[in-house]
Amino acid sequence: MRIVTPRLTLRPLTVEDATALVDLHADERVSRYTGAYSHERALVRLAAVEEQWRDRGYGLCAVELKATGEFLGRCGLNYWEQFDEVEAGWALRAAAWGHGYATEAARACVEWAAAALDVPYLTAMIHPGNTASARVAERLGFAPHREDVLFGAPVTVYVRPL
Repeated sequence: MRIVTPRLTLRPLTVEDATALVDLHADERVSRYTGAYSHERALVRLAAVEEQWRDRGYGLCAVELKATGEFLGRCGLNYWEQFDEVEAGWALRAAAWGHGYATEAARACVEWAAAALDVPYLTAMIHPGNTASARVAERLGFAPHREDVLFGAPVTVYVRPL
C-alpha cells in the first residue's frame, strides 16, 4: 500500500525504519507527547506495526517528502484493542511542523480509511497541551468526545464519523 499526496508519499512502516523512528522521537519536542524510543523499543513497536498491516490490512506509515524521499515522520491508522477503536495518529519531525504536512498526511489516511474500512468512526488520541495536533484533528473534522488514559497518561479522545 502506498498513498501519494501532492507533496508526500506514505508507505507502511517496517522494522527497517527503526533508526528513523528513534531519531524522530529523540527530539523532546516530539517525545513530550509520544515518549522516546530506544532502538530495541522501536524494533518491538515496528514489528507490531508490521503485524497489524498483515492481520488488519492497515497500520502506521512512514511519511516521506515526495520530492526527496526525506523521512518526515509517521502517520496512519492503529487499532487499539483495549478501546476496540481505530485511531488516526501522526507525529512529524519538528523541522516539518508549520508546513501543513501533518494535515495533508492525516487527511490522506482518513480518506483511505473511509474508503477501505468498515468502522463507524476514527479516533485521535491527543495529550493535553498538544494544541498543534488538536488543530490538525479539528481541521479534519474530529471533535473532542471523551477523556481517557493511554499508557498511563491522560488523553482527549477526538472522534470523526466515517
